[in-house]
Amino acid sequence: MKEKKGEHPFGDAGQLICAAVFLSVWVADSFFLHTSTLVASYVPITLRLAILGITLVTSLLLLRSAHFVVTLPHRPNEVVSRGAFRYVRHPLYLASLLFYLGLTISTTSLFSLLVMAGSFLFYNYIAHYEELLLEQRFGEVYRSYKNKTGKWMPKIFKV
Repeated sequence: MKEKKGEHPFGDAGQLICAAVFLSVWVADSFFLHTSTLVASYVPITLRLAILGITLVTSLLLLRSAHFVVTLPHRPNEVVSRGAFRYVRHPLYLASLLFYLGLTISTTSLFSLLVMAGSFLFYNYIAHYEELLLEQRFGEVYRSYKNKTGKWMPKIFKV
């Protein structure tokens, strides 16, 4: 497996595995087994679909605003703090997690919530790994960016 500079060597494969496992569990539980969707009868479908819409739109906006870092012919040779990176340090990972959250809430699948929690642990692990590489590479510039920007949620009060 070819390692990309600045990324966890298992990052891409791990993300694909997370997506496949999540979608398999979500579809199976939400549409066929209905094993852990008991909460659905207590939460109005309009509310669940509204939350789904908000999370999907937010995911798409994050992807659109941050995807340039992976589509450029060469990875940026500086700390990227434009687009969605102004607000969170891992907007592409956050977009995936919000997508999972929206689907989970739309059907209230508790099994999907468990898989999403596991996916979050994986994403948090690779994000931490990549942040260590960025600190080694960019030093104080990255630490300053890190202090001003939230890892998963935008910082309201910037340091």
